[in-house]
Amino acid sequence: MSDETPAGDSAGDVAARVVSSAAQDIGSFIKSQREAAQVSLRQLSQLAGVSNPYLSQIERGLRKPSAEVLGQIAKGLRVSAEVLYMRAGFLEDRPASPVRDALLSDTSVTERQKQVLLEIYESFRRENNPRLDPQPEKENQE
Repeated sequence: MSDETPAGDSAGDVAARVVSSAAQDIGSFIKSQREAAQVSLRQLSQLAGVSNPYLSQIERGLRKPSAEVLGQIAKGLRVSAEVLYMRAGFLEDRPASPVRDALLSDTSVTERQKQVLLEIYESFRRENNPRLDPQPEKENQE
């Protein structure tokens, strides 16, 4: 594949194809998770509070859901929202950690609470070992 766009393709066309590809990837992942959980499309739409047609469009890759909608779908599927966020490109993949895994699997803590706790945990890790900080611009926020 070359770095040049085919004749007649604008940067907007290329961007649209990239977004479409990402939407298909997250959509197919959601569908496979739904099928593995043996939940119908209609059931998931009710559990997630998302309309049946919209969820169907997400699964077929016609729409790319927002982070909020992904969180609702994750809750309906009883999976970590972080997994869906990573698949959709909202979060970067991080190395496995027993603390992170335990926190993410805890059903007694809300998704928002999990995110806050993970941020605190990561800040302690960076404080104790600055080489772990993947984002140097955060150093100025102390």
